[in-house]
Amino acid sequence: MLGIMRKYKQSIVIKVVFGIIVLSFIGTIFLVWGRGDEGLTPSSYAIKIDRTKISYEDFQRSFYRLRDIYAQIYGPALTPEVEKQLNLKQQAIDSLIDATLMRNAAKDMGIKVSKDEVQKAIAAMPAFQANGAFNSDQYFQVLKANRIAPKEFEASQKDELMVKKAQDQIKARAQVTDEAARQFFKKKNDRINLRFAVFSPAEVQREIKLSDQELTDYLAKNQNAFKTQEQISISYVLADPAKVAGTVTVTEADIQSWYQKNIDRYQGKGGILPLAEVKEQVKADALRFHAGQKAYELAAASLNKNKAAGNLASVARELGSAVTETQLFTAQNPAPALAGEKDLLTRAFLLKPNELAGPVETSKGIYILKLKERKPADVPPLSQIRAKVEEKAKAAKALELARKKAEDAQAKLAKGDSAGLALKETGSFAFDAKGNIPVAGISPELMESAFALTPQAPSPKTPVKIGNSWIAYSLKERTELNAAAFPAEKEGIKRELLPVKQEEELKKWLRELRAKAKIEINPALQEQ
Repeated sequence: MLGIMRKYKQSIVIKVVFGIIVLSFIGTIFLVWGRGDEGLTPSSYAIKIDRTKISYEDFQRSFYRLRDIYAQIYGPALTPEVEKQLNLKQQAIDSLIDATLMRNAAKDMGIKVSKDEVQKAIAAMPAFQANGAFNSDQYFQVLKANRIAPKEFEASQKDELMVKKAQDQIKARAQVTDEAARQFFKKKNDRINLRFAVFSPAEVQREIKLSDQELTDYLAKNQNAFKTQEQISISYVLADPAKVAGTVTVTEADIQSWYQKNIDRYQGKGGILPLAEVKEQVKADALRFHAGQKAYELAAASLNKNKAAGNLASVARELGSAVTETQLFTAQNPAPALAGEKDLLTRAFLLKPNELAGPVETSKGIYILKLKERKPADVPPLSQIRAKVEEKAKAAKALELARKKAEDAQAKLAKGDSAGLALKETGSFAFDAKGNIPVAGISPELMESAFALTPQAPSPKTPVKIGNSWIAYSLKERTELNAAAFPAEKEGIKRELLPVKQEEELKKWLRELRAKAKIEINPALQEQ
């Protein structure tokens, strides 16, 4: 199953499967649906879908289950950045909505699932089998371990089977016509040659002259691109735990306790080393830990004592340290002394005037800090950043002008007029799903469009963007190959295309269900 997901994780089928998974009780996390309005308050819902409410707890379980699935797909590559790109929260919301809509639609379609069907489905689940056969003891143990009553689990399976039956009915509508099979055959076998003209922003940029008013308007519409970063300067006191180490002692009980709690730190070639062999190291580690604790407590006490007055100098005296001041810095380019102190910097940018904050413990020590100055993010006047604004405005205008020239060229090609156009040719090439087009570049969109062209309709309506350039194109010639083989291959092609058509039917069905449904997502959930 994971192999299929890796290959098709963007398809509607896999998204539907995700929806079914989060609605079922199979796997390491079991989901109990709240039905109707029982046990729900207005503040507890995550999503309302017609007559069904989904609680926030159910959403969370679905979200974490979905993340677990992607963790199996991506492995270590599932970084926080990838999670953000995948937008897992929205995927979980969409999966819950789609699965709920399908379940409700299946009920409205009058689909029935017998008790025998439910029993057979459960008996076929590997989680409940021993030596390849259903084991009732194992079944009840698994449900008990996950705090699920058999009645609830069987109800969930009944819903899942009902949805699958509904999906089968929808997919049964899908048909592959002879003409669709023929077009697919031609796409696989034919060779085409395109002629095209490229319109690059770099080539038209020299034609662009911008007035002061145009630059002013561009700056007003794109302020975020020119905003300076927020800057702050702070004063801080850094308490060094080493200074209080001489006032700290550790007992034999402390040493023993530290060793037991951190035993994995003390390993040799043969495994865990006995305390007697590493006692001095354990003692030093325990002493350092207790010194850090004491330093933190002293810093916290001094902070609380001087917080109301905002007196950082007094904190410095009490901790035997000094007040250090920084110049203005940004979060992306911090003061050199604070580089790498992520927690400290996060806290610093939240400071209010005259506020003492901390203690913030890092590898360097324990900080108490105070805001000196804050310079908010701002958009400088045009006179100060004219060159930068002009550069970006020209680039945007050049892209727009290149697109306009490509549209004009496309209109000419549609009329069979190529006068004044610097046309290139791709040469004869076959269809490539990755979109590798000789001479022109890589564009799946252009590839699909090009192979839909015919000698009778050789030009599309609109140009295509590849990279940062626009391409106007038309078919120069199309060579038909192996036409005589189509009748023998037709039925095989239909079978190959049928799953695609079925997926299209599922997409269409879900679009129709969503269009008819009243869907409300809790604003608090969207703000998270």
